[in-house]
Amino acid sequence: MTKIYIIRHAEAEGNLYRRIQGQYDSLLTEMGIRQLDALRERFEGIHIDAVYSSDLYRTRMTASAIYEPRALPLVTMPELREVNMGIWEDVCWAEVERDMPEQYRYYNSEPHKWCIEGCENFYKLSDRITGAITSLAQKHVGQTIAVVTHGGAIRSLLCRLKGLPPEEISSIFYCDNTAVSLLIYENGEFRIEYMNDNSHLPEELSAFHKQTWWKKDDFTDGTNMYFRPMDLERRGERYLQCYRDSWIQAHGDLTGFSEAYLELAKERSRQYPMSVMEAYLGDKAVGLLELNINRDAKEGAGCIAFYYMDEKYRGKGLAVQLLGHATSIYRELGRSTLRLRVAKTNKRAIRFYKKYGFKHIATEEGVVCPLLVLEKNISLE
Repeated sequence: MTKIYIIRHAEAEGNLYRRIQGQYDSLLTEMGIRQLDALRERFEGIHIDAVYSSDLYRTRMTASAIYEPRALPLVTMPELREVNMGIWEDVCWAEVERDMPEQYRYYNSEPHKWCIEGCENFYKLSDRITGAITSLAQKHVGQTIAVVTHGGAIRSLLCRLKGLPPEEISSIFYCDNTAVSLLIYENGEFRIEYMNDNSHLPEELSAFHKQTWWKKDDFTDGTNMYFRPMDLERRGERYLQCYRDSWIQAHGDLTGFSEAYLELAKERSRQYPMSVMEAYLGDKAVGLLELNINRDAKEGAGCIAFYYMDEKYRGKGLAVQLLGHATSIYRELGRSTLRLRVAKTNKRAIRFYKKYGFKHIATEEGVVCPLLVLEKNISLE
């Protein structure tokens, strides 16, 4: 008999930023790191003989909660990776919900019909993950092992082990980050003792406690945003309106504000078309992200020049998706950190950025008051 604990990775960037991860490599979030403590505590007193994970960063980091306290080696296996999402990799979920609704539905409810450019066939995924787990079960007869893998891979594995056809996969809910399933392998067959248990997570550490999409029949999430380059010639007044509002939030009034900021934004857009992006919730523009790709580049940093959410949509957990979009762009450009300046008087913004991992590295002179220079690591190395 072999006991196999199947564990989903802790919260990673894609989970927080509402972007498709697949085999796109990403870091754990601040909450994901805290989830590791809860996972480590859950496994205290449980004997584990070996620990395996996919070779992606988020699973390797999650596995550290199991193998490090036991001084065991970690064995990584590409066979334990998430499904390859093809052209959807690192794309906003809202983008595919909006532009490819049928394929989005297939992916969640009828995965054998899901077919987009470059994707991994559902049956191939199912064979891959089931074959890997079976091989490990046969290798560790009489032992207990832990395997850290990914949500979609786990769902396809459980579907296969329960003998369900792919069109019935909706009966298997997606699992929370660090959720645990226990399999028993004996006499050539698997038995599921329990699956997708997240009882070790208090509510404040459960991503699923805050979300509802996984409970819905169509798996849609009305809080997911997508991004479009801003037409500053046509929407220049919208840009200035956002900048004025942000300036008042930071400084109390418009002292020191200049409409020349619009011309700077236009110049940045001419140099790099994705420098100024609007964030959309459905058909409504609700936020704005401006990047200055030249500033701080020599230091390997990606500069966020302007970060804005409409007042109505602040404090709802949406604004962090702008951070995800900046991370995606700058990581592709080879930057290792994100950097921004925020007015020392803008306490609300400072709290927001520090919540999501930014550290104070310097102070600079600003137009009205000192600016705190904040930085966040985005490197996988």
